[in-house]
Amino acid sequence: MAAAKPTLTDSLSFCLAQLTAATGEGLGGEKDPATNETPLGCALLALRTRHIKAAGGIERFRARGGLRPLLALLRRAAASGPAPSQDGPGSAPSSVASAASSPAPASGPAPSAVSSTPSPPVRLRKTLDLALSILADCCTEGACRAEVRRLGGILPLVTILQCMKTDSIQNRTARALGNLAMEPESCGDIHSAGAVPLLVESLTACQDSLCLQNVVRALRNLADSPQHRLALAQQGAVRPLAELLATAPDAALTSALVRALLELSRGCSRACAEQLSLGGGLGPLVSLASHPKRVIREATILTLANLCAQGLIRPALGNAGGVEVLVRELRQRRGPSGASPASQQPLVRAVCLLCREAINRARLRDAGGLDLLIGLLRDPRASAWHPRIVAALVGFLYDTGALGRLQALGLVPLLAGQLCGEAGEEEEEGREAASWDFPEERTPERAQGGSFRSLRSWLISEGYAAGPDDISPDWSPEQCPPREPAEPASPAPSPTSLRAPRTQRTPGRSPATAIEEPWGREGPALLLLSRFSQAPDPSGALVTGPALCGLLTYVTGAPGPPSPRALRILSRLTCNPACLEAFVRSYGAALLRAWLVLGVAPDDWPAPRARPALHSRHRELGERLLQNLTVQAESPFGVGALTHLLLSGSPEDRVACALTLPFICRKPSLWRRLLLEQGGLRLLLAALTRPAPHPLFLFFAADSLSCLQGLVSPTLSPALPPAVPMDLDPPSPCLYEPLLGPAPVPAPDLHFLLDSGLQLPAQRAASATASPFFRALLSGSFAEAQMDLVPLRGLSPGAAWPVLHHLHGCRGCGAALGPVPPPGQPLLGSEAEEALEAAGRFLLPGLEEELEEAVGRIHLGPQGGPESVGEVFRLGRPRLAAHCARWTLGPEKCPRKRALALVGLVEAAGEEAGPLTEALLAVVMGIELGARVPA
Repeated sequence: MAAAKPTLTDSLSFCLAQLTAATGEGLGGEKDPATNETPLGCALLALRTRHIKAAGGIERFRARGGLRPLLALLRRAAASGPAPSQDGPGSAPSSVASAASSPAPASGPAPSAVSSTPSPPVRLRKTLDLALSILADCCTEGACRAEVRRLGGILPLVTILQCMKTDSIQNRTARALGNLAMEPESCGDIHSAGAVPLLVESLTACQDSLCLQNVVRALRNLADSPQHRLALAQQGAVRPLAELLATAPDAALTSALVRALLELSRGCSRACAEQLSLGGGLGPLVSLASHPKRVIREATILTLANLCAQGLIRPALGNAGGVEVLVRELRQRRGPSGASPASQQPLVRAVCLLCREAINRARLRDAGGLDLLIGLLRDPRASAWHPRIVAALVGFLYDTGALGRLQALGLVPLLAGQLCGEAGEEEEEGREAASWDFPEERTPERAQGGSFRSLRSWLISEGYAAGPDDISPDWSPEQCPPREPAEPASPAPSPTSLRAPRTQRTPGRSPATAIEEPWGREGPALLLLSRFSQAPDPSGALVTGPALCGLLTYVTGAPGPPSPRALRILSRLTCNPACLEAFVRSYGAALLRAWLVLGVAPDDWPAPRARPALHSRHRELGERLLQNLTVQAESPFGVGALTHLLLSGSPEDRVACALTLPFICRKPSLWRRLLLEQGGLRLLLAALTRPAPHPLFLFFAADSLSCLQGLVSPTLSPALPPAVPMDLDPPSPCLYEPLLGPAPVPAPDLHFLLDSGLQLPAQRAASATASPFFRALLSGSFAEAQMDLVPLRGLSPGAAWPVLHHLHGCRGCGAALGPVPPPGQPLLGSEAEEALEAAGRFLLPGLEEELEEAVGRIHLGPQGGPESVGEVFRLGRPRLAAHCARWTLGPEKCPRKRALALVGLVEAAGEEAGPLTEALLAVVMGIELGARVPA
């Protein structure tokens, strides 16, 4: 088949020449008989179908200067189009001339049914269609968009949009403007040229679906910034989009509409929400949330989420079914095959905003939204949203059913975690996001908070304010959070308009200057915890380790004064008789004393952490809370509860009760009966060597035993070894040293031979008198009685040194200190242990006592520390065990050292708990070890 014959229009240069010539000669020209078209028409058709669509064709067209004559052609076409009617401010400039009109052929596009502007001549319309199509194609590339803007091509397009009301021309003009609007600079110029009202007019005038799609797309691209979105809404662009959504003939137009509404609803303005509601767009949007096409479905859901930023539309959105849609979508995105956390953020924000109106809270609760919000609070990946979620849950403050569900889902420990965790900051919402349960009433005077005026009426009716002047207009629910109400069961109008703090009127003082309760990011969590604490029995949720730790972390770690609400929560719990057993079972009383009175938090044990110094106000708070518990414990109800726990509770409850009693019982008849007569003390001591039921159990136990010792013997001073350095304690005269010189006096008549070969001089008579063992050895019928060199097996020189001194009558000469290693070195396997073993073997009880005293002076004296206590206990000497117990429970010891010493004792005792139990029991009871201890 022969190749097609080349034509002139195959040349880009020819087409550009025709285009340039047309700008000077006019849009008409003679027809070519062969093609029945003018040269300009042929050139435009070739440019659109061949040159522009070829690879790199747009770039070549721009590089060859084709945009300038093309725009000039459009200017001439705009000037020769039908004259528009005069429009109001903001419309595009009118055309400067009008072309002669002629009836359009039957085959041409039908003019708009609602337009009163005559259709342009067929040739002019065709020329415009081709030129606009070429320009729209060129504007798909960034370089061409910049060139068109530089050449001033936006105003002619706006003029054509105003003058030429034919659907095909409107379609291509809107497409070109939509492509140009992809550049921020061009977008601003299009707004300034007045294109928005013309595009909005096209939405209602055009019937062609493709034309509508391009107009909608142009409006969407023009919504590139908050200012432009607001301008579009104020110029009425949203309502016709919403109206079209209900009657969209095809999926393509529906997709374009929901994408445009998604852009226009970002940072949803009041005008956007009002127009969308007036246009009836909520129902179609909710219906489209289940559309089979993913693009439409996701754009619709995000549009609904954006609309939640406006309080005025949220009730209507809930009535249309938007709550269920958003909750369902968020649940799906959080599923195993769900989307990333970033895609969940707008839905989380929307669901939280829906909690601001009572009608939507009920729907959200019924749709399972509470479970969803609690799941988000548990998710560490959602930590940035936790403050927003907690603030949203405040809306359920007076919903008893919802509060019960939230408590069952584990909200309380999560709230406590918010108090002590490093959660993200809650994003500030605008005034228009306030609850619409109390719509804003606009007045000519100074604008007030969204629900302030309605709240003021409620406060006056309830008796919390004497009159309108009793409430400062500077106060609003969004600015100053309230105190919790005295009557938790009384209904409140809205969670965002809670009861204001009562202030007493004083002369010369305005209520606006009254001291307001501090409200930081912890305020919502504290408000919910306070509400839970007002229940008749809040023990199951609030008197637990996590909840108490969260409250105490906040109270002691707040940079400034903590919120009084947190202090009231703690006071309310400790004053509630129903919480007494929970405080005992959870070691709550011991935790209050350790954290507030002693300044030791769980994170400070066993290794201390850098934290602010213990404030006196913390100590006072702890003592006040413990006093509250004491009042409960010593009441008839408390006595019965504690007795039941100690005698009939589980093994863990019995131990916890025995440990807690010294902290909350001051009546001797009560603690003596429970701890001494009914075996509570022995229960506690026996539990020391078992697995710890609490991370701070040994710290609590050491403190409890010390407190009990103070109750048993309040004036008893511990019988510790003398705590003075040895160089300040003058030793007694040494009676053995004269035997060691070159001229001993008296002369030794005996030598002891050690395993090392060392010979030590001795006096036979003195040695035989000191011990029954040596009396039998040296004066009896043994062979050693006739020997001058008596071997002593299994004795090193260091261990033999105090033995020889003791045999010759030395008492307190310092020889017993020789074999004792310094603190920090082990005693097991040392010469001190060997000397003690030798003293027992040689029947020298006085030496044993002196050696034990020496060990105590060095390892349990001023130079010794808690780690030495366990080392001394490992020697297995009853008197040393008593010394260790006295050192541990000494009233002058700091709580941390006392607890560390008890840890060392427990580790040293191992499974043999008997010696440790007896030693501690004797010290607590203030009796000597070996005496009869009560069973």
